[in-house]
Amino acid sequence: MANNKLFSDFAPQTTQQWMDRIAKDLKGADFDRKLVWRTNEGFNVQPFYREENLVGKEYMDTYPGDFPYVRGNKKDNNNWLVRQDIIVEDVKVANAKALEILNKGVDSVGFILNWKDLSKAELTTLLEGIFLDCVEVNFEKSHGSIELIKNLQAIATERGIALDKLNGGISIDINSGFSTVGNFCGTEESAYKFMKEAVEASKALPNYKVIAVTGSLFNNSGSSIVEELGFSLASGAEYLGKMIEAGLSVDDVAPKMRFNFATSSKYFMEIAKLRAGRMLWANIVKAFGASNEAVCKMFVHGETSNWNKSVYDPYVNMLRTQTETMSAVLGGLDSFTVNSFNSSFAAATDFSERIARNQQLLLKEESHFGEIADPAAGSYYIEALTESIADEAWKLFLAVEDKGGYLAAFKAGFVQDTIKATAQKRDVAIASRKENFLGTNQFPNFGEVLEAIPEAVLVPEDKTAKDAVCETLKPYRGAQAFEALRNKTDIYAKANGRPKVMMFPIGNLNMRKARAQFACNFFACAGFDVEDHNGFNTVEEGVKFVTEKNAKIVVLCSSDDEYATIAPELLKALNGSATLVVAGAPACADELKAKGVENFVNVRSNVLETLKAYQAELGI
Repeated sequence: MANNKLFSDFAPQTTQQWMDRIAKDLKGADFDRKLVWRTNEGFNVQPFYREENLVGKEYMDTYPGDFPYVRGNKKDNNNWLVRQDIIVEDVKVANAKALEILNKGVDSVGFILNWKDLSKAELTTLLEGIFLDCVEVNFEKSHGSIELIKNLQAIATERGIALDKLNGGISIDINSGFSTVGNFCGTEESAYKFMKEAVEASKALPNYKVIAVTGSLFNNSGSSIVEELGFSLASGAEYLGKMIEAGLSVDDVAPKMRFNFATSSKYFMEIAKLRAGRMLWANIVKAFGASNEAVCKMFVHGETSNWNKSVYDPYVNMLRTQTETMSAVLGGLDSFTVNSFNSSFAAATDFSERIARNQQLLLKEESHFGEIADPAAGSYYIEALTESIADEAWKLFLAVEDKGGYLAAFKAGFVQDTIKATAQKRDVAIASRKENFLGTNQFPNFGEVLEAIPEAVLVPEDKTAKDAVCETLKPYRGAQAFEALRNKTDIYAKANGRPKVMMFPIGNLNMRKARAQFACNFFACAGFDVEDHNGFNTVEEGVKFVTEKNAKIVVLCSSDDEYATIAPELLKALNGSATLVVAGAPACADELKAKGVENFVNVRSNVLETLKAYQAELGI
């Protein structure tokens, strides 16, 4: 028995045998149209992958910790730092907050300075009680970055801490600033001079990063994963080139860089993105003449994406951030921040921060995700995605290089136009529910009512300067249009009552139930008062009921065959007291339209635009 192989009774099946079986089950339907997924990233995803799909991938012969690091920077683990950010308004308060969360599982702190300059005394107070050789300390949005680096070094020296034990970084990202504001703070030359000085000032701190590549900006502006990666690589390569031109070496600069990516809900693709990113960056740095392979490692901080978070039904955001965290750590990175589930519309609370921390701690301490190097290795699907994302991101990187590099491409509008085209495509998919936002454009919470949502929450973030020399990127959330739609109804309802939408199920039991459920979810997305019914026996009975309910919209739910006679009869019986809508796309639609039945909702409808039209009709 010990020599028997598992599954020895099952004969191996060839790919062609699988394809033959699938063709039989499809019964003549087109394989590509039915089963092949065309992604926003520009490549196709097959319905199944096999061992033969791994053939030809050179990196498959490498180990974790080996160049080109597709399998991770570490040889024997997948550990990462749990980071939480703190907005610094008062250094004593921020210090107390930092000490509190460090006792709750956090091992990386990000201090958001909001462009404040800290004196050495203030920095000392901020870091009081924090063991700088044990905790990663980061600073974001700092004007005086060089002075901060010098003061940090001085404080560490005074405490007797070896400077190579300091981990963390500041975030100097010239390209990101230009991309959001549209100009430089000063001149381009002075900006890069400042970056060079920061790299030189941090030489005594070998593990402290000073240059950031903020890929999350692209992600939160609606880009695809390939665009986030390709433009990030182009920005990073430009920093290398500029610093080398300024007299530094690639060995000086590359270890001082950190990529900041956002993780979306595309679970397997996000795993592959990080693996592909490390591989491409390693080859880019090597091409710049790195003296050894260790210099070619990509350092990554990740965070949950803001683009796919919602204001309505906000607890769904916890589900989103959990899968995003899981895919990010499986892909491999150095540190990660889970943004609080309510971060899109409110200040974090003790509850939301605790949940965010524990989402990472659950994966690290209970699921042991940090103990296995490259846990995604060998998955036919993920390895194929890694290669596909790498191929497409490299094409985009080369396209940017052909235009003169990231800044030149941005000034020419290439970066914005590319991301805008993808974002618009995704917006249309959301509007038609091809891309679902649970609780917002699909299966909304019928009873949820919000007070007026601040306008800033419902519009793209625009930081464009008055003297901007080009169009800028404007981060937004994919759910904003639906949220604005629903909140408009919420506001209207305070003074006017909530418009009633009644289902009118009649006839075929299965069809009427299915279509009533569909239509309920459809109209609830606009915040209407939606009410279903078990079914009416006659049109007269139903009209009496919906009239007593003061329904403003009546949705006929039945079978296609029955619509031909019931819809005209119902339209006549309503006599203009309510708008009649037919659920579905019946073959007799043209015939019904000729008889005055004009409104239809179905899976092909643009939900957003359709609901806006009904709002306008109701005077909202």
